[in-house]
Parts: sequence; C-alpha cells; structure tokens
Amino acid sequence: QVQLVESGGGLVQAGGSLRLSCATSGRTFSVGAMGWFRQAPGKEREVVATITWSGRSTYYVESVRGRFTISRDNAKNTVYLQMNSLKPEDTAVYYCAATKANSIVTRQVMYDYWGQGTQVTVSS
Repeated sequence: QVQLVESGGGLVQAGGSLRLSCATSGRTFSVGAMGWFRQAPGKEREVVATITWSGRSTYYVESVRGRFTISRDNAKNTVYLQMNSLKPEDTAVYYCAATKANSIVTRQVMYDYWGQGTQVTVSS
C-alpha cells in the first residue's frame, strides 16, 4: 500500500500563490506517475496536473496552464503543485493521487492511491 498526505492548502487572496505538497510513504517503489485533482463545491472532481516518474512529461488542464507547475522530488517521495495567480474559481479541495502506470494519466479511474485532500480557498 501507498499512503499520500497533502499539505499546504489554505486561504489566499486572488492573485496570490500557494504551494501544495504531497508526501508518499509505504510501497513507494510501486509509484509511477502522480497527479493533482480538485473538486469544487457542486462540481465533479477534475484533473489539474499530472507528472511522470522521471518528471520529464507533464500535463495541465487548460484552465491552469501557465499558472500552475507540478514537480516531484523522488528522493523525498514528494510531489508539489505550485499555484500562482490564483483565481476564485480555483477554490476547491485538492487531491493528490498516484498510479502504478508511468505515463501521463488523466483518467481518475487509473489512479491506485489517493490522499485525503487539502482545502484551497481563493477570495476575491
């Protein structure tokens, strides 16, 4: 099993920045690609960004492209999401997820492990 713990969420004004972290533990050797997802109130959970094990390939949903950056430090078993120029519509619970696959994976059903989520609230 792999455990994921997110941190770094909070309340920020529009235009501000936050950095989310996701620490993994357990059978981390089985982890390939990782991703960040979010779920806003009354909406379905959506993919935000994903990254392969090597970090050489990434994917961003169009609404965050150019503002968010996903990265990972495999030595620390941690993946990050740097969020800049935040907007009120970025308000959501952000989830970290891991898959055994090592390719860009955007479908939630392909992810094997999930964190509990961290709240991000952007005020206008």
